[in-house]
Amino acid sequence: MIPNIFIQNASEVLGNTEYGLTTSQIVTLCSAYAIDYNVDIPYTSLPLPQDGSVPNKRTALRKNLEKFTPEQQFKIIKELCELEQFKGNSSIKEIKLKLMTRYGHLNTDSDVINEMLIDETKHWLHDYSDSLKLYQAAHDKFNNSIFERNLLDDLRLSLELLIRKILNNEKSLENQLSGIGLFIQDKGGSKELSNMFQKLVEYFSKYQNTYIKHEDKVIEEEIEFVFEITSSFMKHFIRLNNL
Repeated sequence: MIPNIFIQNASEVLGNTEYGLTTSQIVTLCSAYAIDYNVDIPYTSLPLPQDGSVPNKRTALRKNLEKFTPEQQFKIIKELCELEQFKGNSSIKEIKLKLMTRYGHLNTDSDVINEMLIDETKHWLHDYSDSLKLYQAAHDKFNNSIFERNLLDDLRLSLELLIRKILNNEKSLENQLSGIGLFIQDKGGSKELSNMFQKLVEYFSKYQNTYIKHEDKVIEEEIEFVFEITSSFMKHFIRLNNL
């Protein structure tokens, strides 16, 4: 279960007076979730009672959330944190991080991906707009269960554009292996780490060639692994470049 203290904390942050959800948003969004899950919640309309039972919108959000199951609470809080209005908000990001790391076992989505890794990778790609655009497109397809070869194509090209930008060349991914090794060594990385990255890119290239160039059916169960290993590579590569 999600402890009441976390529900309260999440409600305080999500309903923050300065940047949080409005009372109208809280009522509307909670009502929508209540309909989806067939759950009775106490506050579904405006205005809120004036009898002191609900002193503010944060209390209304907390009391509404308390009526849902832990799995439902997880999904609701996660999706509220991901609203566009909270983009770049450090307090909201902290709530989501705690939610994912402490209660990730409550995530009932059929296709679970390491979302904190994805968010971190997007952050690191901020200065690489072309690569970020393709990475975001791949993530959107994953979230919508569009397990097609062009999802992998987007990931591949995103990685390729990133490496081209950092190494300042126009080579294909397959032809970057020696350059990647030299780059890692120049940045103080070990020979073993350099070899590992070369093997990862070599594996990635071969995997992508099989499913992208030859039109073979993509194995859905492997998409998560490919996405996360690509994300880890990109994040670490940018961090090395910033040294």
